Amino acid sequence: MRRRWLWTIVTLGMATPGAATPGAAQALHRRLQVWRDPACDCCGGWVDHMRAAGFQVEEHHVASVAAARRQLGIPADLLSCHAAWVDGYALEGHVPAPAVLRLLAERPSGIRGLAVPGMPLGSPGMEIPGQPNDSYDVIAFADGHPHRVFMRFRGKQQV
Repeated sequence: MRRRWLWTIVTLGMATPGAATPGAAQALHRRLQVWRDPACDCCGGWVDHMRAAGFQVEEHHVASVAAARRQLGIPADLLSCHAAWVDGYALEGHVPAPAVLRLLAERPSGIRGLAVPGMPLGSPGMEIPGQPNDSYDVIAFADGHPHRVFMRFRGKQQV
């Protein structure tokens, strides 16, 4: 009886009414650690995007993201402006929340993380009013394996 009471309290405490976006319930209570330059506005925009998707973001403001990237195992050919870690996966750049949610839901074997190399216009945090959104790939990477396309987007919309 005591276990059932404790389980009820724990599960009720995890419920959050009024999730802001589809898939936000999947992200709730997911701790996302981000390493970024504190002066980078587009990094801040991506952090806001991830928070709106329900992630609990812990920011690490650093002068250089290089040490975090090495520790996370992010390949040098996939770099952008910030790095992150969530539930055992590395993230690099402006990866849209739907791609992260899919990764966390499916947990495909052999993937170390996701990256959006460069800074595509219209990606989360890179929105510029009056400018057309770029099409771009979210790249899955793994140790000792070729990179592959995980998802494609135009702006924040999957294509």
